[in-house]
Amino acid sequence: MLSIENTLVSDELITENFVCNISKCKGECCVAGEAGAPLEAEETTYLQKNYVKIKPFLNAKGIKSIEEQGVFVKGADGDFETPLVKGEECAYTVFSDTGVASCGIENAYKQGVIDFQKPISCHLYPVRVQSYEKMVAVNYHSWSICSDACSFGNALKIPVYQFVKAALIRKFGQDWFDALEAYAQKTSN
Repeated sequence: MLSIENTLVSDELITENFVCNISKCKGECCVAGEAGAPLEAEETTYLQKNYVKIKPFLNAKGIKSIEEQGVFVKGADGDFETPLVKGEECAYTVFSDTGVASCGIENAYKQGVIDFQKPISCHLYPVRVQSYEKMVAVNYHSWSICSDACSFGNALKIPVYQFVKAALIRKFGQDWFDALEAYAQKTSN
């Protein structure tokens, strides 16, 4: 376990390997589960202000769900999350002709329509962040639907923290990431 600023970081970010293998899983993380993607308070505000820009990148089922439930919902745990389509996929999920799930928010970002890539919880995955009163826990989340990503990461020898480098920097900053990387290099030697 590593302490950086007000965070406690699990060693699994360094010891476990991971690289998304979308051709195998087809974006199942956007579909599986019992709740939508966790959202930070400022993300809910962003979605409210920019939904009209994101809407053209969504499918009819997602639009209907969002317009019935709102651009975000309060989950069973009281935290904000994306709404689901009939208890299944995230309402912001879109599918390719081959059935691969992707994020309508991220598609709008890639087209330059918005300046928000996607919820940080999605960008960070398989890393999960849990805030407590005086600290933030940064943990690796192991999920059976990502077994191909673990195998691919093992084959390429890419640790979790390297796979989510851009997201960790987005969330915690470059200095924080540099401290994590220095620790990882020290412990792997």
